[in-house]
Amino acid sequence: MFDHPSYDRHEGVHFFEDADSGLRAIIAVHSTALGPAAGGCRMWQYETGEHALRDALRLSQGMSFKNAMAGLPLGGGKAVIWGNSKTDKSEALFKAFGRAIDTLNGAYYTAEDVGVDTDDMAVVSTQTKFVAGLDKGEAASGDPSPITAQGVYRGIKASAQRAFGSDDLSGRTIAVQGVGSVGGYLCDHLAKEGAKLFVCDIDEEELAKVCQRTGATRIKTDDIYDVDAEIFSPNALGAIINKTTLPRLKAKVVAGGANNQLASPEMDSALKEAGILYAPDYVINGGGIINVAAEISGAYSRDWVMSKLDVLIDTLGEVLDDALSQDLPTNVVAERIARQRISAAKGG
Repeated sequence: MFDHPSYDRHEGVHFFEDADSGLRAIIAVHSTALGPAAGGCRMWQYETGEHALRDALRLSQGMSFKNAMAGLPLGGGKAVIWGNSKTDKSEALFKAFGRAIDTLNGAYYTAEDVGVDTDDMAVVSTQTKFVAGLDKGEAASGDPSPITAQGVYRGIKASAQRAFGSDDLSGRTIAVQGVGSVGGYLCDHLAKEGAKLFVCDIDEEELAKVCQRTGATRIKTDDIYDVDAEIFSPNALGAIINKTTLPRLKAKVVAGGANNQLASPEMDSALKEAGILYAPDYVINGGGIINVAAEISGAYSRDWVMSKLDVLIDTLGEVLDDALSQDLPTNVVAERIARQRISAAKGG
């Protein structure tokens, strides 16, 4: 564990298995310096346990950076459930997951992520109070995906301003990878502004819906990297910017809602060398956790959420501007700021 390439001095990595329900889960707590660790729960059919562990470690680190960059009183954590979200879900499984969370005594708050929805979180909430993203209750905020998508949309405009000299997306060609909860809402925003969309997703049914309502052109999943697009927006799983895919991109901007978009840290420098402006994922996609933070506070306020989203987009702009003026990869600038904020909270 301690020499795992994705291990970053995590405070705790917890493995849970419940034979009766079939639950196999990992909860990684990266940091609680700024507050209790918060991050969604992902359910995915990983190839191996090693893949699940790597995802939990990388995603939890990303949540620490995301919460720090959003200026939230929250640390970073993430949960992954090893299973097929289409066939393996059950009430017993999510009750077992809720009990697992409760054993951490508030060190980690969960919410929705890929493969998990508000109904699942409602089941989790019957076993623990350390859960957000609920659609019922005094401070319920519901699905955070629309807020995430709004932030990504605004972040794309901020990136376009730096790359093209205008934030007007009308007529811009944008390749959107993944049209699920975040990507679908994002496509609605982009289509409304008049962008020309090329989209892909493994969920054919959802893909058809998005194409029908936005006029987007359907692309095969592996062909999305070859689209002659000005902007590439990843909104599915991570590690999609790698040595194989990067040479195929024709875009001048990479900006999307997916977590851990870079397969390795050096890909940020590779993007810069290729003349591609990268919006660090843990900055641009922070809208959802802002929404969750408002719920965790116990007094959800839409006005507070939107004001924090404004600050987040300003922060993204500062990261992009600093990176361009200092001739640095954007991730280097963003990570430096995030680690400084976490270190300051520790008194370091």
